[in-house]
This record gives sequence, structure tokens and C-alpha cells, in this order.
Amino acid sequence: MVDTLILSDVHLGAEVSRARDAVQMLRQQCFRRLILLGDIFADLNFGRLKKEHWQFLSFIRKLSNPKRGVEVVWVEGNHDAGLTQVMSHLVGVDVYQEFSWEYAGRKHLAVHGHQFDQFVINNVRLSHLGTLVYLQLQKLDFKNKPFARLIDRANTHWSRLSSKVAKGALAHARMKGAERVFCGHTHEAMECEDHGICYYNSGSWTDARPTYVTIGDEGVRIHEYTGTDDRDSGEERSEADPSLAGIADEAGLLEDAGYAGVGR
Repeated sequence: MVDTLILSDVHLGAEVSRARDAVQMLRQQCFRRLILLGDIFADLNFGRLKKEHWQFLSFIRKLSNPKRGVEVVWVEGNHDAGLTQVMSHLVGVDVYQEFSWEYAGRKHLAVHGHQFDQFVINNVRLSHLGTLVYLQLQKLDFKNKPFARLIDRANTHWSRLSSKVAKGALAHARMKGAERVFCGHTHEAMECEDHGICYYNSGSWTDARPTYVTIGDEGVRIHEYTGTDDRDSGEERSEADPSLAGIADEAGLLEDAGYAGVGR
């Protein structure tokens, strides 16, 4: 069991969302706290949500059941704005602009990261327009959405977004007295350190190789999810807890009684 698992940028409603794989990954893990680090939705249009997107939300709702003993935290992202307060009631989780906690004698801080992206801050309307255009492009792309994913990666590198968010997050962590800070937003998993403060980005669940972060006795690790139980492939993976194996059926609609032993 790890203390905290962090994933971000699932972008429910987008054609490139890997929501089904995100649920599969969560079913294989055992953790005391789950942080949804922003941009769980692509935009405010519920009509874009597919069956697997609703299954993801159903899974989170059941995971947040107090019987489970798992703390579920949602940190608001720029794409979530306007949805988190409503959805928090539907899925039963607390929503924060930023979230801090203590673990192993260190202060940890989680913030989505758009706060350090000057383009998003200064061009809100243009950013929303770009999102709509990008979502439409995904519908016209090929089956595995290679063109849309290429544009996403190219935009991150062209705007030097990863370095800008990392720099802003490290300065923010220093001001808050945190030793570790976690962000999403850039869709690019990375880690770096500056004057004793560590920065980690959880990447996204829209790329062909989605990533997530765990924090536990072995420290902080960035993991790459490559499919069903692939712990023998050399990827860093936590041991799967047998009690998580039956966490949900394919529709994510099992009764809450099936969750009583998980998270203890």
C-alpha cells in the first residue's frame, strides 16, 4: 500500500481520454489517498461524455465511500472550472484549489499548475476556443488519435510549458513551506529539484503512454501505465491488493458492500 496516488488530466469528454485504463490502473493499486489533480473533464459539455467516462465517475463515487477508508481529493483544474462543485456532490469528494498534507515529516502540496501558465491566465476566452477546436479535431482524427496527440505534445514543447509550470510551482512551494509539490496541466510527466524542493508532474491520461505518481515508503515515483497487469515488464508498479480486484464490474456498478475491506 502507498500513502498517496496522484493522477491528472483525464479529460473526460475528449476522444483521447484513457478513462477506462485509468479505472483499470486504480483497480490494481492500493492506496490511502487518491488525488485527482485537475482537468478531470475536458470542458463543461456533459453531452461529450461516453460510457467509459461515466464509469470512471461511478468508480470514483464508490471509492469515496467512507467504508473504504480512502481519502479522495479533487484539485480543480482550468478545464474543470464550473463543474467541480456540482460533481463533488455527485461523486462525494472534496474539491480544493490546492491541497496540502503531511507525510513522512514533509509537507506536500498539490496544485493543478494552470496558475503558473500565463497564457491560460491572460487569455481565458482564447483558451476555451482552443479547447473546442481541439475537441473537434479529435473527432476527425484517425482511430488512435495520433495527430491530436502529436499536436498536444508539440504545443507543450513549443510553449516551454513544462519548465514554466515547474518554475512557478517551485516558487509557490517555497512560499508555502512545502518540500514537495505536484502538478498536472502540462501533460508531460517530469521531476526536478531546486534548493531542496522537489517538483513532480503527473502527466496525463490522454497520451498513448499515460502516467501517474505514487508517494510511499519508497519515496515518490512516476509510473507509466502500459496496459493490464504488467508488473513483470520492468515498469515501476505497486503490488496489487487482492481486495481491489473486485472493486467494480465493467460497468462500475457493484454495491457498496463489496468495498468494505478495501483501504484498511
